[in-house]
Amino acid sequence: MFSGSMVALVTPMQADGSLDRDSLNNLIEWHISSGTDAIVAVGTTGESATLTVDEHCDVIRQVVTQVNGRVPVIAGTGSNSTAEAIELSQHAKDLGVSGVLLVTPYYNKPTQEGLFLHYKAIAEAVDIPQILYNVPSRTACDLLPETVARLADITNIVAIKEATGDVSRVKAIKSLCGDNIELYTGDDANTVDFILAGGVGAISVTANVAPAEMHAMCEYALAGNEQAAKEVDQKLVLLHERLFVEANPIPVKWALAEMGLIQTDLRLPMTILSEQYHQPVREALNAAGKLN
Repeated sequence: MFSGSMVALVTPMQADGSLDRDSLNNLIEWHISSGTDAIVAVGTTGESATLTVDEHCDVIRQVVTQVNGRVPVIAGTGSNSTAEAIELSQHAKDLGVSGVLLVTPYYNKPTQEGLFLHYKAIAEAVDIPQILYNVPSRTACDLLPETVARLADITNIVAIKEATGDVSRVKAIKSLCGDNIELYTGDDANTVDFILAGGVGAISVTANVAPAEMHAMCEYALAGNEQAAKEVDQKLVLLHERLFVEANPIPVKWALAEMGLIQTDLRLPMTILSEQYHQPVREALNAAGKLN
């Protein structure tokens, strides 16, 4: 249903914490002109955890309006509260998104049965394509392939964003699910290998600063052209690494500010990139040809 380079879009903010609407619209236009295949609004990279429900919906509304059907818009609507995830997913559907991305419940550390029932409840409550999102390093729980297989039998659960960094998960999930579910990587550094192993795209942080390159890399990998994909990827290796020197989205927002595209501002408890990391991130931007 969705494939290629899907940007986990940052949410530009003013110094007072309010939404920077002009920068958001400009980023959307840049992504569309650069070939980005889908836009993920207010995912975890979009600072969803520090937005109110009203703000969350406001960002989705603006992205859907600005995109105007030119590429799919996927809304991050996950929560560690099943009821809140249902509420956000229903709002996103009403606003016209193409699908929703649902991070595993963080902090709660649910059992596999709890994860199954959580996602089942959301799928039954909101009739919209739904993407599971597994990122154990941030949530303290791991959505295992066997549980994914149970969820894949639910019609509107269409894909999973796998951010364990383990490419072998592709084979494990596909062996259990067949074609019932699509796989996207959430780890930019393994995008080429992930797609060649059977994935169909990336929900990407690196795409925030290198959208054309991530699109080309995914396109080559989907066509089976490993050499061309890895040639593109070579320019991005430092970005994949250094956009995570501090917690996401701290480095990527600083990088975009260096490129003159947004301000550096984030919501507390996130803070601006520490000075010791400025030069390493600049080096990564230079290596990718992103600074004049």
